[in-house]
Amino acid sequence: MRLYLIRHGRTRWNREEVFRGTVDVPLDEVGRREVEKVAEALRERGIEVVYSSPLSRAKETAEAIAARCKVPLCIMEELRDLDFGEWQGLSRLEVKERYPELYNLWEREPHRVAFPGGEDLDAVLRRVARALQKIREAHPNQGVALVSHRVVLKVLTCFLLGLDNSHFWKVLHDTAAISCFSFDGAKWIVQCLNDTCHLRSLPQEEKADF
Repeated sequence: MRLYLIRHGRTRWNREEVFRGTVDVPLDEVGRREVEKVAEALRERGIEVVYSSPLSRAKETAEAIAARCKVPLCIMEELRDLDFGEWQGLSRLEVKERYPELYNLWEREPHRVAFPGGEDLDAVLRRVARALQKIREAHPNQGVALVSHRVVLKVLTCFLLGLDNSHFWKVLHDTAAISCFSFDGAKWIVQCLNDTCHLRSLPQEEKADF
């Protein structure tokens, strides 16, 4: 099995550094252009099915990939973004001001944070691991694209690398970036991480891990 992990294209809240979570924020114009590029980059990769979070920013990304690859699209609730609870809709600065101790813990030890009214990283890992098991059983020898969100993909990447969630900040997954793993029947093998070469023709700007 070959598994492609793709983060959705950019949204306005990515640009403004606002916590998104389960809020259904659409792609912005840059995000739609990123989606066109990532869909084209995946066209000849042997993908046979696309799985996506139900949130529109991921779903729109996945629809473009499925259309370009001419393969079915399946929506999986387990691939939705982390529920940031009370942080959703707040900017990074607002969170720092309202929740200074918890935000500092998030930056230092993310695996210890339970978001007020939301989830923690272990809850995300449990549901994403269940989703991955279903996908692997359904497509043991196929190429699969999985479209989701920053937190979900960082947690999943750590899991595939054999790392726990304390390593969350050591993994990057930019908007419309591709990571790829293969499964040999016993272990996951990394092929590439956070590949953004297909986005080079777009205007480049410094990206925060947000």
